Amino acid sequence: FSAVITFGLNALRGRKQIRKGVWGGAWNSSNAQEFMEYTVSMNYPIDSWEFGNELSGSGIGASVGAEQYGKDLVELQKIVDQLYENSSKPLVLAPGGFYDKQWFAKLLDVSGPNVVRGMTHHIYNLGAGNDPHVANRILDPQHLSRVSDTFRDLQLTVQRHGPWSAPWVGEAGGAYNSGSRTVSNTFLDSFWYLDQLGQSAKYDTKVYCRQTLIGGNYGLLDTDTYVPNPDYYSALLWHRLMGNGVLSIDFGGTSYLRAYAHCGKQKGGIALLLINLSQNMGSMVTVRNDLNVGLAQGQGITRDSSFVHGLKRTVSWVGSKASDGLEKREEYHLTAQDGNRFARTMLLNGVPLELTEDGDIPPMYPVQVSASSPIYVAPLSIAFVVFPDFEADAC
Repeated sequence: FSAVITFGLNALRGRKQIRKGVWGGAWNSSNAQEFMEYTVSMNYPIDSWEFGNELSGSGIGASVGAEQYGKDLVELQKIVDQLYENSSKPLVLAPGGFYDKQWFAKLLDVSGPNVVRGMTHHIYNLGAGNDPHVANRILDPQHLSRVSDTFRDLQLTVQRHGPWSAPWVGEAGGAYNSGSRTVSNTFLDSFWYLDQLGQSAKYDTKVYCRQTLIGGNYGLLDTDTYVPNPDYYSALLWHRLMGNGVLSIDFGGTSYLRAYAHCGKQKGGIALLLINLSQNMGSMVTVRNDLNVGLAQGQGITRDSSFVHGLKRTVSWVGSKASDGLEKREEYHLTAQDGNRFARTMLLNGVPLELTEDGDIPPMYPVQVSASSPIYVAPLSIAFVVFPDFEADAC
C-alpha cells in the first residue's frame, strides 16, 4: 500500500488584514520553502503541493484577491522548479476553495501557463451537519443535480482560461461542519456520494478527495474504532469497477433513478452505476445492443473531449459485438441492513459488509446474471453492474 500525498501550504503567511475577512500583500514563502526542502532531503515523495485553503472568492473566514494569489503561485512554481528534477516534480494545486467563476478565471489568467495543474474546489452541497433536512436532500434528485452546474462551469473555466490545468475536487463531505451525526456514517450517505462521483467524472474531474478518511462524522472509517463505514465500501467498489473512460448516457424514465456508465476497469467491457433514490418504487432497467441501429444512423461511440457519446435512451448501448445471448454480467447490489436507511452496516447482494475475524476487508463477490435479462434495482438501493463482454469503441 502506498499513499499518494498532497500537502497543503499556508497561503496567508506574510499578509496583512486590509479589512474584515480580506487579506492583502505578498505571500512570505520562506516557511513553505524550508518545509519543501526538508521533504526533498528526506526523499519523501510528494505528489502535489496545494496553495491555501478556502481563500477563493469571498473566502471562509478570510479571502485573498485572485490577482495577488496568481502572482504568489508563480513564486511557488519557481520554488518547485528549483527544488525538483523534472521526473519527480510535484504538481502545484490551487486554490482549495469554493468555486467563484470570475476569481478562478482570473487566477488562471494571472498565474499563466503550466503553473496551476489542478484547480481544486470544495463541495458541501447538503448544508450544515446539524441541519435536519440533510437526509431529505440526499434523496431529492433535483437537489443532487444542482451541483452539476458547478462541475460544468469549472470545466468551462479551465478549458477557456487554463487548458493546461484540470478540475479536482479537493474536499467533499456532503454536509459541512464535520458532517451529520445521524446520516454521514450510515448507508443513506452513499446515495449522494456515489451520485457525486458520477457527476464529477462526467465533467472531467481528474481527482476527487473525500472529506475524510478518518475524522468527524463523515469519515470513511469510524473515528474511534477504524471500522469502515458504508461509504468506505461504496468508494472501494467505485475504485475497483469504474474505469477512467466516461460514457455519455441519455436515460429515459424517472428522475429518481440515476445512471452513470464508464469503461470497465479490471475486466474491460463497461461498468454501470444505478442509484434508486425512490423509497417505494423499484426499477427495471433494460440493456439492449443497438449495433445495427447505431451503425445505420452513423452514431457509434466517439470521443468528445471528456465525454463519450453514444449510449441511447432507456439505457440501450451501441457496442461493436452482437450478443449471442450467452454472456453474463456481474451485479453488485447495495442495500441497508434490516431495510433501515440509517443503518451503519450495508449489505452486498444480501450479505453484511463486515471485517473478517482477522480485521481484513471482506471479499466482495458479484452475482452472475444473464447479460440479456433486465436489471432490477430495488427501492433505496444502489447497483454496480459490469458487462465484461461489452465492446464499446471508446473503451
